[in-house]
Amino acid sequence: MIHLTPSAVSAAKTLVETAKSPTEGLRIMVEAGGCSGFMYKMELAPEQRAGDTMIEADGVKIFIDDLSQPMVAGMVVDYASSLEHSGFVFQNPNATASCGCGKSFA
Repeated sequence: MIHLTPSAVSAAKTLVETAKSPTEGLRIMVEAGGCSGFMYKMELAPEQRAGDTMIEADGVKIFIDDLSQPMVAGMVVDYASSLEHSGFVFQNPNATASCGCGKSFA
């Protein structure tokens, strides 16, 4: 299970509501790559796929595939906005190391 902060829920709602094609929610995935070994990927999801875990936070659906689920269990997703950086921030208790970009972990 992952948790979305209120600011992450608000940003996710905006993304889903303003999508140019029909979108049911957001998909969070973990892929091999990045400078620390794995990296987070987030995209608009037109529908839930077979094997997905679905989390609903204040009306926003988040889909996580079965391979990514163990790597993101317990993760907190936030949305930060500043002059230097705006975007989703992942606080993952399963990560043993992370890159300065915040999108890559081991």
